[in-house]
Amino acid sequence: MALRKFKPTTPGQRYKMLNAFDELTASTPEKSLLVGKKRSGGRNSKGKMTMRYLGGGHKKRLRLIDFKRDKDGIPGTVKSIEYDPNRSARIALIVYADGEKRYIIAPNGLEVGRTIMSGEKATPDVGNTMFLSKVPLGTIVHNVELQPGQGGKMARSAGTYAQLMSRDGKYAILKLPSGESRMVLVTCKATIGSTSNPDHMHVVSGKAGRNRWLGRRPRTRPVVMNPVDHPMGGGEGRASGGHPRSRKGIPAKGYKTRNRNKASNRLIVERRKK
Repeated sequence: MALRKFKPTTPGQRYKMLNAFDELTASTPEKSLLVGKKRSGGRNSKGKMTMRYLGGGHKKRLRLIDFKRDKDGIPGTVKSIEYDPNRSARIALIVYADGEKRYIIAPNGLEVGRTIMSGEKATPDVGNTMFLSKVPLGTIVHNVELQPGQGGKMARSAGTYAQLMSRDGKYAILKLPSGESRMVLVTCKATIGSTSNPDHMHVVSGKAGRNRWLGRRPRTRPVVMNPVDHPMGGGEGRASGGHPRSRKGIPAKGYKTRNRNKASNRLIVERRKK
């Protein structure tokens, strides 16, 4: 997976770096796994804007992704690696032995023609989904469940992964992309390997228009607002704006917002690194 640099023929081309898309093998998605996607543009049911800086963008269709990987014991063949406009990672079209087709998040290194499997009979190969009780210690995994049968919730974006550090009774201890170590039930599933498209973090849009295509409208900086609009607004001239905080006054640097009584606090072994 590589990045493309462009010759500076225009100001928008000068710093632009985009994905080369050389890993993709299909240009049109599987029609049976597509559904329409409705967008609100940041408006509620009355048409009032409740989320700022959203709206516009290219029309998208949702690809139905199999996060549960619950076709246990049935081998599936990778038919294609495809682009998904709704996520940063690539997706893979799987055709199972019984004829069913499903999309999964494509792990890094998964190739067309490979066979994958999930469940008790699966081996720790890239793309296979296993219970954490069966995964070898030290293995890199992604698409990790938080509750058995819930479907993958953690480590799903481009280039991310978790590492299985140890097992203690009914819990497995995972080191997450944030640096946090967390206990997860060994009856939860995880997929072997890291997610695809690790170069996503190096993409440079190059111009404001590309953000508009993604549905992101121009964002007003708080320091240029009036005091009535933001705690950091106001002042004569180019005033600094005071302590960084949100529009509601919540500090932005180092202030803990996690609920002390949150049920999952007991499952966190080590906090994420600042």
